[in-house]
Amino acid sequence: MGFVQEFREFTIKGNFVDLAVGVILGAASGKVVSALVDRLIMPPIGLLLGKVNFDDLKVVLKPAVTADGKEIAKEVSLGYGAAIQSFIELLIIGLVVFLLVRAYNRFRKKADAKPAEPTAQEKLLAEIRDLLKARTDVAKSP
Repeated sequence: MGFVQEFREFTIKGNFVDLAVGVILGAASGKVVSALVDRLIMPPIGLLLGKVNFDDLKVVLKPAVTADGKEIAKEVSLGYGAAIQSFIELLIIGLVVFLLVRAYNRFRKKADAKPAEPTAQEKLLAEIRDLLKARTDVAKSP
């Protein structure tokens, strides 16, 4: 099977559309999670840690150089607070994706489940039904 043929089947089967929808929803949910973390989760955590704004957490490698009140060279620093925030966002997105996949798999298992084997009582009732049907069929035949 050639590459073009495989790609055609991929796009026709709907996998391409599913992938596109997933990417779009992922991008949108990323913005929602970022806003949730930035505005709702991190402020209380910062307050508990002593009024810390995680955006301000950094290690200054080289301070800003000023002369006569004017900044000559900008500060060089490692902003690890933003990394902490991004890590929390990643954890939340991972949790949400895990919960969605878990729910999907449970739903799929129920849909794929084979019908349950009839109970002994159901088997007996089916035999009685078949016997009664055979009896009426014999009585009706000339």
